[in-house]
Amino acid sequence: MSAMEILVIILSVVLAVLLVLSIILTVLLIKVARQIQAVTKVAKGAADNVQNMTANISKVVAPAALFRIVKDFARKSGSKSR
Repeated sequence: MSAMEILVIILSVVLAVLLVLSIILTVLLIKVARQIQAVTKVAKGAADNVQNMTANISKVVAPAALFRIVKDFARKSGSKSR
């Protein structure tokens, strides 16, 4: 066996190992990408729920705040006229 044949065998083995490792890495990256996608869906759902909740709360709080302002104004104007 000459040195060139040994070198070809070594390079073939290294390339085969790198090919197997790249396939394994690709599969793992696909799994991670799917997990990230699932997490983003859950986070988006949570953000939508928070947004809906704040919209509903603002519908209730805005009239209550307006009522408080009118009530305070009525008290101040009532105390000035006395």
